[in-house]
Amino acid sequence: MTIVVPKETAAGERRVALTPDGVKAMLPVARRIEVQRAAGHGSLIPDSAYAEAGAEVVDQPSDDGLVVRVQPPSGTEIGTLNPGSGLVCLLSPMGNPTIVQALAQGKISAFAMDLIPRISRAQSMDALSSMSTIAGYKAALLAAASLPRFFPMLMTAAGTLPPARVLVIGAGVAGLQAIATCKRLGAIVEAFDVRPAVKEQIESLGGKFVGLSLVSDEAEDAGGYAKEVTADTHAQEMDLIASRLPNVDVVITTALIPGKRAPVLITKEMLAHMRPGSVIVDLAAPNGGNCEATVPGETVFESGVTVIGRTDLLASMAADASRMYSRNIVAFLGVILGPEGLKLDLEDEIVRGTLVTHEGRIVHDVVRLAIEKGG
Repeated sequence: MTIVVPKETAAGERRVALTPDGVKAMLPVARRIEVQRAAGHGSLIPDSAYAEAGAEVVDQPSDDGLVVRVQPPSGTEIGTLNPGSGLVCLLSPMGNPTIVQALAQGKISAFAMDLIPRISRAQSMDALSSMSTIAGYKAALLAAASLPRFFPMLMTAAGTLPPARVLVIGAGVAGLQAIATCKRLGAIVEAFDVRPAVKEQIESLGGKFVGLSLVSDEAEDAGGYAKEVTADTHAQEMDLIASRLPNVDVVITTALIPGKRAPVLITKEMLAHMRPGSVIVDLAAPNGGNCEATVPGETVFESGVTVIGRTDLLASMAADASRMYSRNIVAFLGVILGPEGLKLDLEDEIVRGTLVTHEGRIVHDVVRLAIEKGG
């Protein structure tokens, strides 16, 4: 089996799917590893490092084998792959139905790293958690840099300056990392989540839990992800968030619902009640945003509030993001690769949960039904 690492082509993407350490780890099971020239430059990895690790640095990668990427390939790139080739990437299949259909038509066996099941055996492969850790950390730094005041309490010759107050909405991996980083920077942090089960995690990081009295099965799915709540519950959470906004200087939002647009939790009307100079960092911007004023990819000013909707946070931390993603990839390839190439054991929960297309069909039932419904 040849493993192919192409240079990412998505606008602004600087990560690479496999680092030189990843190449070394995969050489015992891969017949050959090809890395496209300059694939690692955005992550500060020279071609020579790949060559020293045992990879072949090529101008044009093979059109066969197993392609490992960060972002999904374009339709043109899919067209260059031979039938029977494999693909592993952050596919986002619900949001890329055209790409999924093209992969099926091209008879590509495609695996989505963003569908890794949240089970103990798959923790080392959980790319979403790896990338969310980076996003939460970077969001806290962005907030601190954009706020026109200090994060920590400072005792100076000019008197004592109180600490900034931060509200984190959503206490998944990104939210918890944002809480931890804001606390390290000296802020007073509170966090809102519809899942009561995260209260202990928030408090263990020094944050104050702010939540609703919900039963667990209403707030989260079987995998532990937040799910879409009822209209009544949504109204309650909007009221609670609105009541907290006038008391904080920074809001970091992380609320996502798999396969759907991010829920709007902060309206433009709410912004008018926030302190002048307040900052919102909307980590849900790539999925539309949790703030009504968010413009994905831009920073805007609304009612005296800075609303940051950057979509390049992971690429801005490309060196460590690539290291983490590469480790996730290596762990995953250990499950799907054998001495003879791909080993598709559909009895394996990890394989079954991540395989999206195979032998000309969309084989992931949830993805297939979503695409059929959307089409």
